Amino acid sequence: MKKLLVLSVFAVTAAVAQQSSPESPSLPPAVPLQIAPRIGITSEVQLTLPDVIRAVLANNRDVEVSRLSLAKASSGVTSAKGYFDPVIGGTGYKLRQVTPQASSLGGAVNGAVEQDEIFADPQVSGSSPWLGTNYTLDFSSAKINNNSSFNALNPTYPTAATLNLTQPLWRGLFFDQNRERLLVARKGVRQTDEQFRQSVITIATQAIRAYWELEYALRNLDVQIEAVHLAEQQDASNRRQVEQGTQAVVDVIQTQTQLSNYQQNVFSAQQTLTQAENTLKALMLPNRNDPLWNAALKTSIAPDESAPVPTLQEALHQALAERPDLKAGEIGVQISELDAKLAKEQTKPQVNLTAQVGVQGLAGEVVPSTGGGFGAIFAPILNQINELSTLAGIPQIPASALSSTSTVPDFFVGGYGQSLQTLRDGRFPTVKIGVQVSLPIGNRTARAQAAIATINQKQTITQQQQLEMAVESDVRNTLQSLMNSDLIQNTAHRAAELAQQQYDSEQRQFKAGTSSVFLVLQRQNELITAKLREIRATADRGEAQADFDRATANTLHRQNIDITK
Repeated sequence: MKKLLVLSVFAVTAAVAQQSSPESPSLPPAVPLQIAPRIGITSEVQLTLPDVIRAVLANNRDVEVSRLSLAKASSGVTSAKGYFDPVIGGTGYKLRQVTPQASSLGGAVNGAVEQDEIFADPQVSGSSPWLGTNYTLDFSSAKINNNSSFNALNPTYPTAATLNLTQPLWRGLFFDQNRERLLVARKGVRQTDEQFRQSVITIATQAIRAYWELEYALRNLDVQIEAVHLAEQQDASNRRQVEQGTQAVVDVIQTQTQLSNYQQNVFSAQQTLTQAENTLKALMLPNRNDPLWNAALKTSIAPDESAPVPTLQEALHQALAERPDLKAGEIGVQISELDAKLAKEQTKPQVNLTAQVGVQGLAGEVVPSTGGGFGAIFAPILNQINELSTLAGIPQIPASALSSTSTVPDFFVGGYGQSLQTLRDGRFPTVKIGVQVSLPIGNRTARAQAAIATINQKQTITQQQQLEMAVESDVRNTLQSLMNSDLIQNTAHRAAELAQQQYDSEQRQFKAGTSSVFLVLQRQNELITAKLREIRATADRGEAQADFDRATANTLHRQNIDITK
């Protein structure tokens, strides 16, 4: 480009020198337009606005991050629900124990009591999502072999089923940390969804503006090239008239001066086009290896079939009802309310109702009487009593009175199944009801946290009010811009038509000899300026519509964007 500019200046300088010299009446040579090649461009692709928006939304990293945030928020709800999932567990062991005994009352055989035990205790525990109830249900069972001489049953099969409940009566009855976490997670999904919509609207608006800037750059280059062609035509006409002796050489110099300026504008327009094209490609393409980087992009603008411009009240009503950032802010206020509610709940005393309901079972095999145990200990005493009873004429006590077998009820006799039957019969129940009270004195930490949560809630409400004010300003500004852009576009189109008529009229006068090259070039400048203003006004109208749609959350509807896809 610098080389072309130097040639143009050199041509003009040479022309002035020849005009000032009576010995050099020849015309300065005209410098043809030489446009530099587009760097890296090897092909051409035509794109519509929907194509561009679809590509931008598919490949934009911010949209992808917002989509992943939405998936993460959904997983957060599942995580919060998981607290209320029942937990299954338990314990089990096998025991062998040998206990030395120094007394015959210990039931020892050869000075020791041996015991083998197999024990299992499965449990189910959890928390209720409704009233904050905590529960634990366990079932224990065992098989015990014991060689004590006092056993009436061996082996034995003890069983037990127990249900423990802890029910908050004050703090945590209707609201607690786990239920707050679940509600916040659900609102977080809605908030993230609105933020995702806002991200899509923002990126789509950027794509629309970039597309219109490319449209302007393409048409700007066309107008600048058209200006060069008009100047070249005028230069050729001036040359013919100079050769015929009806014009001076200075008229050619004037035209070539304007031609050089127009050529400079072409080079600048080409640079503007390259920048606009690369800006759009950076939004559209997934990586730097995409072949579309090497293609020249051509726009295809459909006729404007937009609906009439709404009134201010209609625009504000739609914005306040549909703007995703406002909805996300409202959800943020609701979340702060939940935080404040939980903090206030923590200031209450802890009063819990506790309950335990259980039933036990037992069964075993009867140990045959061998004369041992209590019978062996008290047998001499029984004999003396019987001797004295004979002397006194009193009936004797039978020896079977010392037998342990007569003291075992029938429902205890059996194996593990009999123990379960005893458990089901509920012969041996346990019921326990109590109250737990915890009253922190002062409770300064909880009260301070409640005060902080209330302040945070007020801050969130204030921020939401500020956002509403910003939306009000945004809607008013974009609506004014849209209305003005309509008027500017109409007047710019009219001005371009009138400038064309003025230029054509000046050309006719020039050919009739009633005008000058200076006036023709002036009208030419006015024509090119009017056309540039028209294409700028057209692009501004498209961008103003995009901004207004963003301000009123109408972008998805107008561009037929299905956010679920």
